[in-house]
Amino acid sequence: MKKLTKKEISWILYDAGNSAYSMAITTALFPVYFGMFRAGQATMDLGYFNSLASILIAILAPILGTIADYKDQKKRFFLFFFLLGIITTAGLALVPFGQWPILVIVYILTSLGFAGANIFYDAFLVDVTSNERMDTISANGYAWGYIASVIPFGISLGVIYFIGLDNLLGYQLGFAITAIWWGLFTIPMLKNVHQVYYVDPQPNPVRTSFARLGKTLKEIRKYPVIFTFLLAYFLYIDGVDTIIKMVVPYAQDVLGTELDMMLLLGFLLVIQIVAFPFALLYGRLATRFGTMKMIRVAIITYIVAVFYSYFLSSFRDIFILGFFIASAQGGIQALSRSYYARIIPKENSNEFFGFYNIFGKFAAILGPFIMAFIQDVTGQARFSILGILPLFILGFLLTLKLPSSNQLNE
Repeated sequence: MKKLTKKEISWILYDAGNSAYSMAITTALFPVYFGMFRAGQATMDLGYFNSLASILIAILAPILGTIADYKDQKKRFFLFFFLLGIITTAGLALVPFGQWPILVIVYILTSLGFAGANIFYDAFLVDVTSNERMDTISANGYAWGYIASVIPFGISLGVIYFIGLDNLLGYQLGFAITAIWWGLFTIPMLKNVHQVYYVDPQPNPVRTSFARLGKTLKEIRKYPVIFTFLLAYFLYIDGVDTIIKMVVPYAQDVLGTELDMMLLLGFLLVIQIVAFPFALLYGRLATRFGTMKMIRVAIITYIVAVFYSYFLSSFRDIFILGFFIASAQGGIQALSRSYYARIIPKENSNEFFGFYNIFGKFAAILGPFIMAFIQDVTGQARFSILGILPLFILGFLLTLKLPSSNQLNE
């Protein structure tokens, strides 16, 4: 592989920045903080609020993506949502204790900022590199995101440990650290990455964008590879996102008082380190064996992990489960992004990545809701994890209908 360009490095560095949010807010610190605000009530209720946040971004994603395809608009939309994300992430620390409805509102805004910026960040992939390098560049983004997030999360854990696990201040400082880290690593992206592919501006851009969106909705079925991939992605990424968002609440409810929360948070830090080489490995293996084959390998790995998680009974089981998840998480996300970037029209990348995100976000509505609902009905969190198993299986079956990356390049 040729030396990375300044644009590619800058794009990768944004992943190193925003992954601090994924780790601290989506997966680790915020679920614990939310549980403290709820005073011991069911933490799995966070699944409902994750679903609400996903609904909002899913509604906005294709509309914003269509408008942002116009010349010089992609960076502006990216900047708006990025600023929304870091400001509200820091703002989590300012919510008065016990006011969990306000905390949820601010959390939803952080999710909107994070996911909204990602729509345009993902779409910038077509602007920073070539088709042949997409798997590797996308995988590098996730890989360096994992390893870089270890630093702010590790600092936050150290602060929490010394201040006290039950002290709100430690978590609040963690939110501030996360926002600062995210902001600093976004500077190269803002400076060096620019929109290359675009649609020429037209009169009444909002009305025209809605017309383009409606036309694409009607015609997307004429792109059988895109349509089938989006359906498959909708299913399997549901399981991936659900595990990322619900692993801490699930472990808390299943293991209860047997769970050492500081030990769990520390182990999540180790998972990030394990995920780093595996994300790079998936990128290399995709070059050799094909992108879609490696996506299927990752889905199978998740199916095994879901089965195993049902029998979760000790911290040793968390270690084994974490290894399975860490080995596949970055690979499946990175290769899905690069495979999709190959099959869409580049000049409409924002619009099509808007659909990519709407499928991903509507999927993220379903999974956390299923888990929270199953626990409410059965009273057993352990049964809830099995609810996402059919999504992985159906997604895998749909991928069997998709061409390999070699066939796409022919």
